[in-house]
Amino acid sequence: MHVTTKDGIRLYVEEAGEGTPILFIHEFGGNHASWEPQMRFFARRHRCITYAARGYAPSDIPTDMEQYSQSIAADDAVAVLDGLGIEKAHIVGLSMGGFCTVHFGLRTPERALSLTVAGAGYGCEKEFEEYFRGVSRDVADNFERVGAKEFSKIYGLGASRVQFQNKDPRGWKEFSDRLATHSDIGAAMTMRGVQARRPSFWDLEEGLKAMMVPTLVMVGDEDDHCLQPGIYLKKTIPACGLSVFPKAGHTLNLEEPALFNAQLAEFIAQVEAGKWLVRDPRAIPGQIMRTS
Repeated sequence: MHVTTKDGIRLYVEEAGEGTPILFIHEFGGNHASWEPQMRFFARRHRCITYAARGYAPSDIPTDMEQYSQSIAADDAVAVLDGLGIEKAHIVGLSMGGFCTVHFGLRTPERALSLTVAGAGYGCEKEFEEYFRGVSRDVADNFERVGAKEFSKIYGLGASRVQFQNKDPRGWKEFSDRLATHSDIGAAMTMRGVQARRPSFWDLEEGLKAMMVPTLVMVGDEDDHCLQPGIYLKKTIPACGLSVFPKAGHTLNLEEPALFNAQLAEFIAQVEAGKWLVRDPRAIPGQIMRTS
């Protein structure tokens, strides 16, 4: 089915199962089908929803860059819930979808039962911010000039993707083949409009400190440019936990599906039991040992 956003873009949506809703938001290198291991697992006891972001077929693919932005992406996630008549959901995002999840929590916290932010952080570290913006524009140019079918062979072998290829060549090939089917113009517009212009987490500190939504951050220990942003989110968001996957890269939900599902299931169970709380004020970050 499709839902329509407030600016008239049609988004392709799939859902399965019944129960408390979970909305899965995909990464730049994936699409709605990237969440299949989670849709199958969590649909046993939840209403699971995934969708193709604007710029990703079979959703609409605007050709105007001004129809792509981080705030628009977050509003699109809300539009999916609205289109399905869902008041609140657990929001789960990977990478680009993780950024979207953070902004969902900042913009519409009343619609989120919880936030799961996985593999998010590229371009956040202030010392790499301008470099990231430039690389994003270069990537966009490559998608336009070479096309996704060819450029996917390069993009899919990034420094935090090879872990997936080494562990699961079959799964990685499926990921790479999916990337090769992306819209050339949709990928380019997404890179320029969303990725290259999104704010750093450090620029959102005031809002993050005030965001009381239960949050789980997941990051691979070889996903180097997401590690420090993940730690920053842990230290900044009041009700935030951090899970670091050993010997893992960027594509966490596909690279380590069993661990990802187990972590997410436990997190959701604690949230629904009212047990995922803000950090105990006695856990003073600067204290090493108590002496009095």
